[in-house]
Amino acid sequence: MNTPILSEESLPPPIPRLELNGPAPDFEAVTTQGMIRLSNWQKDKWVILFSHPADFTPVCTTEFIEFAKRHEEMESKGVALIACSIDSVYSHIAWVRNIEEKFGVKIRFPVIADLDQKVAQLYRMVHTPSAATATVRCVFFIDPKRNLRAMIYYPLNVGRNFDEITRVIDALQTVDKYGVACPANWTPGQDVIMPPPATVQAAEERVNTPGLQITDWYFSKKKLG
Repeated sequence: MNTPILSEESLPPPIPRLELNGPAPDFEAVTTQGMIRLSNWQKDKWVILFSHPADFTPVCTTEFIEFAKRHEEMESKGVALIACSIDSVYSHIAWVRNIEEKFGVKIRFPVIADLDQKVAQLYRMVHTPSAATATVRCVFFIDPKRNLRAMIYYPLNVGRNFDEITRVIDALQTVDKYGVACPANWTPGQDVIMPPPATVQAAEERVNTPGLQITDWYFSKKKLG
């Protein structure tokens, strides 16, 4: 039996690589708030796109409750939340209604019904050594220009750290606004790091710059505000 030869036109398009500071893949998907196209829905906002393995699972439920509790805080930072899993929109609706009924928490962000794994494949959320049909716990930070600025992955059996998710957003917005860097364990209000000088002349100027906490020519901090 002859195996048919596929032409380049008949092959599925390659899945783009996900790279930090590279473009976040656009998509259109059915959600609990209707059809959404990321590029139109985002509207100059930051976006946190996160996946969960399945509806009506206990760890995912705790995460949805925590995202819901931080929804207003994220909105105040100009951040929109959108969830994704390989479940139907009817399952999503039943689950978010169950969370409101049993835990008294209303889910205000949309949940993508990714039955065909279109979004999961675009963002490489399915890691087959973990599960062939469930997404691992991914978190993607997308800036208003729709660039992918950070990614965090958690295994199926470990819930996310929401203080860290909030800290990453604060840090990304700070470095963009002030042109600085954030040191280890940085939180809002703490000193930030100045980018190191790139020339000998700039290094000589740096060590004599007033208003900086200078340890050496390459290491200096400052307060914001």
